[in-house]
Amino acid sequence: MSEPVSITVAHGDGIGPEIMAATLHILEAAGAALKIETIDIGEKVYLAGNSSGIEEKSWDSLRRTKVFLKAPITTPQGGGFKSLNVTVRKTLGLYANVRPCVSYHPFIETKHPGMDVIIVRENEEDLYAGIEHRQTDQVVQCLKIISRPGSEKIVRYAFEYARRHNRKKVTCFTKDNIMKMTDGLFHKVFDEIATEYPEIENEHWIVDIGAAKLADTPSAFDVVVMPNLYGDVLSDVAAQIAGSVGLAGSANIGENISMFEAIHGSAPRRAGQNLANPSGLLLGAVMMLVHIGQPEIAARVHNAWLRTVEDGVHTYDIYKEGISKEKVGTKEFAEAVVARVGQSPEILKSVKYQSVESKVAAGDSAISKRTRAKKELVGVDVFLDWHDGSANDLGAAIGNLGNEGLKLTMISNRGVKVWPGGHAETFCSDHWRCRFLPADAGVITHAQIIGLLQRFSDANFDAIKTENLYNFDGERGYSLDQGA
Repeated sequence: MSEPVSITVAHGDGIGPEIMAATLHILEAAGAALKIETIDIGEKVYLAGNSSGIEEKSWDSLRRTKVFLKAPITTPQGGGFKSLNVTVRKTLGLYANVRPCVSYHPFIETKHPGMDVIIVRENEEDLYAGIEHRQTDQVVQCLKIISRPGSEKIVRYAFEYARRHNRKKVTCFTKDNIMKMTDGLFHKVFDEIATEYPEIENEHWIVDIGAAKLADTPSAFDVVVMPNLYGDVLSDVAAQIAGSVGLAGSANIGENISMFEAIHGSAPRRAGQNLANPSGLLLGAVMMLVHIGQPEIAARVHNAWLRTVEDGVHTYDIYKEGISKEKVGTKEFAEAVVARVGQSPEILKSVKYQSVESKVAAGDSAISKRTRAKKELVGVDVFLDWHDGSANDLGAAIGNLGNEGLKLTMISNRGVKVWPGGHAETFCSDHWRCRFLPADAGVITHAQIIGLLQRFSDANFDAIKTENLYNFDGERGYSLDQGA
């Protein structure tokens, strides 16, 4: 027997403790060599007064073991504490979220019997940076952060995953026809890195039509790489159309630490009833076993699970008359899998794993060593909280504030130009963007911006924020507005 590998385990909230107990029971029965350190996370920690949802000593365990098997936790909706899932992923640099979405026809109902798609989701940035502000009485904002290094890491990971697992194609989903700079950067990096993998087919889809195609014809895809939000939404969609979100596990891969979990939530209404399906967490644990160098055990667990599904032993969520043979609870399902350890499926395809390096060094790409662009300050957007009239009224009131080499050139509201030459039909909130550019072509200084803000203050305008406008190597580094 191999030397036990230390892992950190959290039993989570809701159904978490039940499905974790079932998962660990199966792993032990299959011969997994594990040394388990247990930590508390989630509601118990929140309610004890720790707003992060995780104690400091738990971080020490994660840094020590570098492997985290985590049951679902409850994240408040619309308020309350920050998502601990997002906190862990970002704090530990778990940049790649890998979610296999596989159908198990004919034993689990699906419209797509041959589906086998891997969703690779960027895991640290995008709107999940969680940088939000209420700026006026009517308007809140969330900042979408897309970085070149973050995009390089996740795109390279997707291509490396495809290469190491004999996948033939990598597809990128973005919305860069609208978000031309943020999603545009992700798409640009994808195109650059794709050239380094000539043996792997590559393609790009706009995310809305790509999502429709994924839902209708998943066989058109193999590995799909996406920014964070799209990846979160569409990995759930893909898992559900494959058969059930409850069957999908995921890996969160970082440079030093990795986390494995089910993709579903804590389902508190099902807690304590011996109903929950442990399959998602179990298949996440299978990915963990491969990651820590126990591929034979991973195959034993996975094949026993496949045989259980094939034999029609199903929990309530996937049970269907005429297909299923026995409806069982969480504990009974685990016992059924344990009883089949050492067996393989007869109809479903059995699995065989080999150890593969699952992380990709962030510095692998030569692209990341590119020369920094020349950056020039060429203007400023001043955002106002203002509700005393029309766009034309505002233009008249602030037009004379842009002296000292600055000129008011545009006012927009919710991304639409409303001055000069706006349209009466355009709805306006109390959140206005006022763009100032040099009166003569060229660059400006920070001192000019400070002077401008002082004049706004002296005139009793509420300037809620500014965004400096830059050119990079002579190329415009800021967006125009609709109608501009």
